[in-house]
Amino acid sequence: MAATQRIAASVVAAAACASSLAGCASGTGTPGHGAAGAPRPEHRPARPPGTVVRLIGDGSTAYTGAQPHQPRPARLKSGEKPPQFVVFSWDGAGEDGQRLFSHFREVAKENNASMTFFLSGVYLLPEDKRDLYRPPQHAPGSSDIGFNDTRGIADTVRQLRLAWLEGHEIGTHFNGHFCGPDGGVGQWSVDEWKSEIEQAKQFVQTWRTTSGLKDLPPLPFDYGRELIGARTPCLEGRENFMKAAAELGFRYDSSGVNDQVWPEKRHGLWDLSMQLVPFPGHTFEQLAMDYNFMVNQSGTQTQGDPARYEHWGNQMRDGLLRGFYRAYDGNRAPLIIGNHFESWNGGTYMRAVEDVMKEVCTKPEVRCVSFHQLVDWLDAQDPQILARLRTLEVGEAPREGWASFLSARPAPAPKGVPGAPAR
Repeated sequence: MAATQRIAASVVAAAACASSLAGCASGTGTPGHGAAGAPRPEHRPARPPGTVVRLIGDGSTAYTGAQPHQPRPARLKSGEKPPQFVVFSWDGAGEDGQRLFSHFREVAKENNASMTFFLSGVYLLPEDKRDLYRPPQHAPGSSDIGFNDTRGIADTVRQLRLAWLEGHEIGTHFNGHFCGPDGGVGQWSVDEWKSEIEQAKQFVQTWRTTSGLKDLPPLPFDYGRELIGARTPCLEGRENFMKAAAELGFRYDSSGVNDQVWPEKRHGLWDLSMQLVPFPGHTFEQLAMDYNFMVNQSGTQTQGDPARYEHWGNQMRDGLLRGFYRAYDGNRAPLIIGNHFESWNGGTYMRAVEDVMKEVCTKPEVRCVSFHQLVDWLDAQDPQILARLRTLEVGEAPREGWASFLSARPAPAPKGVPGAPAR
């Protein structure tokens, strides 16, 4: 969020990010979502006739039935080539004066894409109610990304409502975004993670009461049921988070770093880590996240040399596209991309993400999906088929072709292997 997130100043955090092994962004104290005052008039989304609305709690959320626009997952048929999944995800999602949340909803609509928005719970908590937040290992009311104002809460709630009705997923990026060795999420226990998760849910479930915006319609989903996954701040504290999340019924985590290979489960959750992709002009690979591209280009300066903006954006765009085509023409592993609603280096990374969405999401056999949709598909598959897909290395297509590789019948031995029939 503009003016809400600063780069961690510690040498440890900078070094971690520079090595592309952490998606880092932490914050100062003021969110700056919008000018204080009355929110804009609410445009209520149309609901189909006969929709049953069951208010939950104080009416901040409501059960309105199954989420619209969700594909029905189907098991791969014998010999069928898997689709190429691409997940665009947004850390700390909220709407501020840049209007990037609303902008990318429109980009997704134009390109038949669903996305995941990892909401920071404190973006629905007003500054004057900050003491309701009790962060682990920090004083009540502490937050490294601040809190919100009435206008910002109203704008963010509107985007969350519309996004869910359009088929996007609302996950969580938790609350105060604490990174580093001094009480950061990497030091939290399983019980402390449970507290943080429950508070993230609570702020979503009580925004009408805390903000006083009781004339606005509820979010059209039961967050307690819809919330099935997350990404931890700075990718820290993952092990204890995953243990807590598994106990609370989560289904996936996207807080790790991995190669472009097919996912597997850890602690009972799908490990949907972000991935390393080519970094044009360099011999090393780069995490598929805007923040990490920035750190490896302009260091801790969020607004570097303007003469380099176009080049830096092109580097990110081309790196993501190389990663995409490496999978699309190779092992078809899902491509996981992480972003922030930020205008770092003149907004060049937002341009890069938009260019990638426009190029890949309308291609044959490509599905730009949310994490929720991806795990639904993974859970529908034959575990033996998924295990076979995991034998493929980065960019490796089956030598004998997909029809043979995923056939229910044993694949023939490659030519030249002892015992193979002569030709």
